[in-house]
This record gives sequence, C-alpha cells and structure tokens, in this order.
Amino acid sequence: MRMKLIPSDTKIDFFRIALLTLGASGLAMVTAVVLFFVMGLNYGIDFRGGTTIRTDSTVSVDVKAYRDALAPLGLGDVSITEVFDPTFRADEHVTQIRIEQQGDSESMTAQTIERVQTALKAVDPNMKFPSIESVGPKVSGELIETAIIAVLLSMAAVLVYVWLRFEWQFAVGAVASLVHDVILTIGLFSLLQIKFDLNIIAALLTIVGYSLNDTVVVFDRVRENLRKFKKMELKELLNLSINDTLSRTTMTSFTTLIALIALFVLGGDVIHGFVFAMIWGIVIGTYSSIFIASTLLLKLGVKRDWTKTDGSAGTQYANIDA
Repeated sequence: MRMKLIPSDTKIDFFRIALLTLGASGLAMVTAVVLFFVMGLNYGIDFRGGTTIRTDSTVSVDVKAYRDALAPLGLGDVSITEVFDPTFRADEHVTQIRIEQQGDSESMTAQTIERVQTALKAVDPNMKFPSIESVGPKVSGELIETAIIAVLLSMAAVLVYVWLRFEWQFAVGAVASLVHDVILTIGLFSLLQIKFDLNIIAALLTIVGYSLNDTVVVFDRVRENLRKFKKMELKELLNLSINDTLSRTTMTSFTTLIALIALFVLGGDVIHGFVFAMIWGIVIGTYSSIFIASTLLLKLGVKRDWTKTDGSAGTQYANIDA
C-alpha cells in the first residue's frame, strides 16, 4: 500500500485565482523590498566584521560550555564552530570563535581579548590560542557584494539553462519564480530580524536550486503534453500538467520538510537561521513553481509547432485574458 498525500487523478483549476495569486505575490514582493530598505537586515558577523579567535584544547569541545562561559561578557553575537582536520592529533580539539565587532574599533581591544581568554580557560585551564584575527567593515562589504553576485549569477545560469532546454517563455517564468522566492525570503528575514550571514546565502542558493527543480518537473510535463495534445487549449494543458505532477511535488516537499523540522527542533541555535530559511524556501518554492512560473507561462504563451524554424511560432496560444 503506497502512501499518497494527493490523489493521482486530481483536476484542480489552478488558474481560477491566477489574478489573485499574482496580485498577492506582487504585493508581497513590494512589501518585502520596503521592509528591506526600512528595517534592513540583521547582519551576522560575516557581514558586520568582528574578531576570530582560534582555540586549541586537549579536552573534547563542549560548545555549550564555551557559550555559557562567554555569555556574561556581553560581547553580542558569538559564533562557535568546532574545526575538524584529519591531520589533528587524537587529543587536539580546535574551535573557531567569531565575535562581532565591538563598537567602532575594527579590532578587539587587548583587554577584551584577555577577558575572553580568561573566560575560556575556566572551561579548560590548559587551552591555547594559536591565532587571533580581525575582519573589518571593508572585508565584510566585499563579502556582501560577493554574496549578491553569487545569487545573481545563479539566476542568470538558470535563465540560460531553461532557455536552452525549453523555450524563452519557460525561462522567463522560471526566473520570475526564483526572484519571487529570494525577495520574499529576504523580506521575511528583514521583518523577523533573524541573523543574516553566509549560511543564509547558502540557504538562498539551495532554495534557488530546489525551486528550479520543482519548476522544471512541471515544465517537463508541460512539454510532453504540448506534443501529446496539440489542439488542447494552453490553460487546460497547463492545469493537466500541474495536476499530473502535483502528487510528486507535494510528497517531495512533505518529506523534505519532515527532515528540516527535525533539524530546526533538535539542531540547536547554530543552524536555526539556515534551517528556517530552508523551511520557508520549500513552502514558497512549491507555491511559486505552480502559481508564478506556470501562470506567467500561460500569459506569455508557448511554441506549439516544433516543425517551424521561427522561434516565436505557435505563441499565439497565449491566454491573454486568463
């Protein structure tokens, strides 16, 4: 007996509320942009600058103990990561502790560093500190620029990939849904003021990939049905294609969400932001692949006759009034 969240023979009209979904998504995107400019993002250490302290201990790392030792110092955002390397000795336990920039000074004062070292030595009196490095606002600004470029390049690559695999109308729909997902994710992080760091950039790129996968699955079925039902109205054909893949889409999203929710509940504070972005991305990505990408495809029309060399041939099937 196979488990099915959605029956395999659904006949849902996804375009009955097309204007409503497009309008709601457009309003949400505008709101997200306004939130970004008014409230801004709660940038983490990666984008604000700060000090990185590397520790070396012969005692197994207890991240909670380290965090509890540093908490009374009131240093703000502190990130503690255990470093693993096959070249380390069996009794060599290394961590990387990143502390946000204190005041206007690019580097942490000697007194503050001494307080941090004293607090950590309360956990392990023999702890050593091989290196202490500071990252200023200039480097942080470069990281922000690099992150933006990474997201934009990924979308450009998606545009080219979908254009070459399908037609330009498919590419426009796919990229529009990705832009929708990224903007709404940034807007949500701005609204909730969740820490925004390089982990969230990784989550954004993962969301782009996941949303694209959902969209391509639907578009593949659309292309198959375009060849199979040459005289079927585009709106009816798109509905058929989405219904054909709906069971697969919901099951994939559901099983992925189970794993992500488990990570969110049990994974600890360190990965909360990343997992939260992924959970939101799965939900909004599934929505956009159905209600954004496919609706725009319906508006633009598609090529129905591949025997013609004209790239625009067959686009007269666009449903302008849908």
